[in-house]
Amino acid sequence: MSGYIGGDDDGGGGGGDDVALSVLELLAEEAAVGRIDALLQRARRSGSAPAALARAERAVQLAREVHASFERGRQREAGFAALVDTARDLTLPYDLDTLLSVITRRVRLLLHFDMAYVSLRAPDGAMVVRTSEGSTTALNTGLRVEGGSGLGNRALTTGAPLWTADYLNDDTIPHSAGIDEVVEAEGLRAIMAVPLRHGDTNVGVLYGADRKVRHYTPDEIGLICSLADLAAVAIEKAGLLQRAQDQVAELELDGFRTRTSLIRLEQLGESYSRIMGLLVAGADLTSVAKAAGDALDGTLQMRDPAGGVVAAGGEIPDLDEDAIAKGVLAAHAQRMPVLADERTWVTPVVAGTEDLGVLVLRPVTRLVGQDSWLLQTTAQAFAVHLLMQRSAAVAEGPVRDELLDELLDASASTQSPHQIAQRARRLDIDLEQPHVLVVARPEGGEQGRAVVWASSYAYRMSGLKTVQSGCIVLLLPGTDASAAARAVADELAPLLGHPVSVGAAGPDWSPAEVARMYREAMRCLDALTALGGTGCAAAANDLGFLGLLLSDDYDVDGFIGAALGPVLEYDAERLTDLTRTLEAYFASGSSPTNAAEALHVHPNTVSRRLERITELLGSDWQKPGQALEVQLALRLQRARRVLRDRDGSGGRGPADDTS
Repeated sequence: MSGYIGGDDDGGGGGGDDVALSVLELLAEEAAVGRIDALLQRARRSGSAPAALARAERAVQLAREVHASFERGRQREAGFAALVDTARDLTLPYDLDTLLSVITRRVRLLLHFDMAYVSLRAPDGAMVVRTSEGSTTALNTGLRVEGGSGLGNRALTTGAPLWTADYLNDDTIPHSAGIDEVVEAEGLRAIMAVPLRHGDTNVGVLYGADRKVRHYTPDEIGLICSLADLAAVAIEKAGLLQRAQDQVAELELDGFRTRTSLIRLEQLGESYSRIMGLLVAGADLTSVAKAAGDALDGTLQMRDPAGGVVAAGGEIPDLDEDAIAKGVLAAHAQRMPVLADERTWVTPVVAGTEDLGVLVLRPVTRLVGQDSWLLQTTAQAFAVHLLMQRSAAVAEGPVRDELLDELLDASASTQSPHQIAQRARRLDIDLEQPHVLVVARPEGGEQGRAVVWASSYAYRMSGLKTVQSGCIVLLLPGTDASAAARAVADELAPLLGHPVSVGAAGPDWSPAEVARMYREAMRCLDALTALGGTGCAAAANDLGFLGLLLSDDYDVDGFIGAALGPVLEYDAERLTDLTRTLEAYFASGSSPTNAAEALHVHPNTVSRRLERITELLGSDWQKPGQALEVQLALRLQRARRVLRDRDGSGGRGPADDTS
């Protein structure tokens, strides 16, 4: 390049043309603007003619514009290259959060923003900032931009990019305290918002921001708009991919559930077959209940209509009986398993319209899938078993009735006690074991249903049943006549829907005593009727001294021991006078003062003895009913002592007074 710069005095174009030529050479070399400006400075120092200097200045000015145009072209080319790289980057299969991070990072680097962030529309319509790049606080991410405020909402409304060189000082933008607080905390000044649109759908807003006042050029705005279009497509694609992945995961989960259900169905089918096999093989209900409970991973109870436990695979702790009672009603109403409480299931055992009882299940974990089906079919299996048991009882009924009839009327029997015992053993009944006798009289309704129930009940309890004088007579194994009477009443009365009066006697160990127990039970039943106790259940020992009068064996010792035993024992062990104090107390009209005079002791002594008697007999001993029995026991005790003294015997009975 020529370094000569000269000029003519006549104002010709020589010097200016040389400068122009030098400028062209520098432009061809893509030299820096500073070298072109240096040419102009030298032309000014050389003293060129005004016309030549003007041409030189014009040439340099045009060179600057050309250089700037070249620079803008290079920037656009670099921007487009970066945009292509970004587009390629956005095609990778990111999840949504990672994709948003990639977008904000690219935007920030591409346009040299101090900060970039993206907000997406939430289900409730608000815009929420999902990711941020270049932030210095944690306030931005998660910020909710309510409708109507901020630059982003205006960009969404207009569908065009918007920017401001100084956000906080721009009064044309609708401000909100939350957004302004974040902008101020981050130190932001210039902000640009570009809508993310895919077709007619507003996906969100892409933001770029600077911490200084900045005026964005059309090229920068166009570049970020192109990137926003790519980002919107990528975000929509990521959403579709996420939904597809969610659907695939749900399908896989459904497949897993289906396979699990099939396996569980196979297990339940095997369990049901095992339960039915036990019933067909004649297993007892306890074994069946345990097998069903194991299959359902819990503890199962079979209860009769009165709520009594017929069979159980184990104990169920902390049962809420009130909740169970309500659950039983709901289960029978819906004819399906129901939750009685948070942990306990109840399902009805029914045959047609007949209530045979309920199953109570306490599983270790909650029932899922087909578990309730197994519980319901188990209840049906129990119902079938109970019906088969009832059928067997009805089939054997005449034989059992005949045997009990002979026991009740021993004088009419033509068989020896040994032969009767053999007949009983063939019916799986051991008459040499303790038995009680129960007489039940339904107070209204048809007797036929009660008789059918009695046949099944006697068969189930390994006892005998017959009908005498309109009453159901049951000979049952056991030692507690009172408990047997209550059990019969509790089960039969709900079944019939009306009261049942029940009298009982026993226990006894001999077939020859069955007739005596029957007479005593009938007297007990008659006494209940006479006393207004229709619909109640009791044995002779439940009636106090009346039971003593009704009993054939007149167990005086037992009566005295029940009414007065602790006091007699205390006197015998400590040589005290509590018995004599009681006699004096009642003889004086229940007056401690008069009793003290009769005993020749201080009234405080009587008071202390009465306190001791209360400790021994309980706080109710002075109530009319118990007081009457105590007085009767005292009279019996005194009468026995008088008779013993008159007889001159020195021996003592088991309940003799030792005072």
